[in-house]
Amino acid sequence: MDVKTTFLNGMIEEEVYIEQLEGFETFDRESHVCQIKRALYGLKQAPCAWYTGIDSPFTELAFTKSEADVKLYHIVLEGKLLIIVLYVDDLILTSDDQLIKSCKEDLAREFEMKDMGLMHYFIGMKVWQGDGDLFVSQGKYANEILRRFHMERNKPMEAPLTGNWRKEDATSGEVVEDIVY
Repeated sequence: MDVKTTFLNGMIEEEVYIEQLEGFETFDRESHVCQIKRALYGLKQAPCAWYTGIDSPFTELAFTKSEADVKLYHIVLEGKLLIIVLYVDDLILTSDDQLIKSCKEDLAREFEMKDMGLMHYFIGMKVWQGDGDLFVSQGKYANEILRRFHMERNKPMEAPLTGNWRKEDATSGEVVEDIVY
C-alpha cells in the first residue's frame, strides 16, 4: 500500500515557522511568518511526525509494535499472523488474503491510500510470490554493483551457506520441515 501525502498525516509537536510563501503573502503584514502544524516534505521533523502519527491507528486496531524494529507491527487474528512493515510512505502487508483485505479497508478509513497489489520490487530486491512461498533476490542490485565497478566479467564463486535450515510456523514456532542442502 502507498500512503498518499504521507508526511501531511504527521502532526508536529514543536513550534516551526516559515516565511510567507510566494503568491500567498499578506501584503499589509510582510514581516509575519506562518506556523506549521503538519509535517511537510523536506522538513527534518516530517519522518518522525509520520512514524509517531501512524502508531495511534495501529494501536487502535490492536497491533503490537515489534521490539526489534519500530517500523514493524503484528497481530494474530483467528490464529493467523498479520504483519505490517513501514518503509517511508509504503506499507507492506503479509498474511492470509482475507486478513490483508480487511486490514486495507481499516487503514483506508484512516489514510488516503493506493493499493499497489502484490509486491514485485522492494528497496532494490526482486520479489516473487507463489503458492504459499516468497522468494527474494538481489540479483539485479548485485549486477548493477558489478557493472558500476566494471567487474561483470569476473568469475562467479559460490557463497558459503549454512548447511541445515529449519522452516518454522510463525504463529506456533513449531518446525514445519528441515531443509538440507
